[in-house]
Amino acid sequence: MNALEHQLDYVFADALPDAGTVKEVAPGVMWVRMPLPFALDHINLWLLRDEIDGVQGWTVVDCGISNDAIRANWERVFDSELDGLPVLRVIVTHCHPDHLGLADWICKGGDKARWNVRLWISLGEYMNGRVMAAGDGSNAGGERAAQHFATHGLADEQSLDELRNRKSYYPTLVPSIPPEYRRIRDGDVIEIGGRAWEVIAGFGHSPEHSALYSAKDKLLISGDMVLPRISTNVSVFGMEPEGNPLALYLESLGRYEAMPEVTLALPSHGKPFRGVSTRIGQLCDHHRARLAEVREACAAKPCSAADIVPIMFKRKLDIHQMTFALGEALAHLNLLWLDGTLKRQTGDDGVIRFTPA
Repeated sequence: MNALEHQLDYVFADALPDAGTVKEVAPGVMWVRMPLPFALDHINLWLLRDEIDGVQGWTVVDCGISNDAIRANWERVFDSELDGLPVLRVIVTHCHPDHLGLADWICKGGDKARWNVRLWISLGEYMNGRVMAAGDGSNAGGERAAQHFATHGLADEQSLDELRNRKSYYPTLVPSIPPEYRRIRDGDVIEIGGRAWEVIAGFGHSPEHSALYSAKDKLLISGDMVLPRISTNVSVFGMEPEGNPLALYLESLGRYEAMPEVTLALPSHGKPFRGVSTRIGQLCDHHRARLAEVREACAAKPCSAADIVPIMFKRKLDIHQMTFALGEALAHLNLLWLDGTLKRQTGDDGVIRFTPA
């Protein structure tokens, strides 16, 4: 545990739910933990006791990627951990594969087709998921992603070829998306099992992320907006090359600052914790420090996003990690460019570089 983590209260310490089981974290709120085949090796998913139209059951919040291990774990949960009750709806915080990947499969009741329920998600996340499932718009791979990163200084041909050949990355992890959904928006209050959850829209990490907050019970299902151990990835995508996601993300964090310190945060990665406003301060400090590094680097010489990556990320990166790192480096550059601190110019080699304004 690092020094910053000591400032947070990990309520359950190192107690984690085993694969295919649940752990109660509050009355009627169950924690499910699924493996991921990435450096970030897990995702937290949530089951909420519910009742809709007089039918007792469960709401699922987030789903995991589509793979055999996660489907098998969900099947064990469905068979053994739901008290014989059905899933009544599926809420997805945002469109990234580890959250949306199995939504269609769960909505249809898993391998045994136990039920057929509605996906609840924001318009921005639903539509962006549909775009990426069609093989376009993602930084993860494909020709557009390769062109985007080449423009921002990725020159290694092997890496660019790997990117071009990853065009099926998102559709593989999210093989289908429900053709119908129910829209949720910022400020909506969703009644789940007698508990009122307010939808808090967040931006920057994804187009229209939905966190869920129960003010009465001081519970926050924070999705990826507030994570305890790592900083949320904030990237500029080739689909929106002049975007300013870091400014949007930092603005969105302000929505959580006033939450009581005793609020139990239920993040998508890491462990449940108390100390939300403390963590918001840590995240803002982190990005201020990175922005200072970027300003200093660009003052020393013109810098592309690829030049910034080794300054911000001081470890060897595989191609999966490199897409996140390049996108995040560019997010910091774009913020400073759009606020007038930096200017940018495209060189004769077609690469965009940034210098002091």
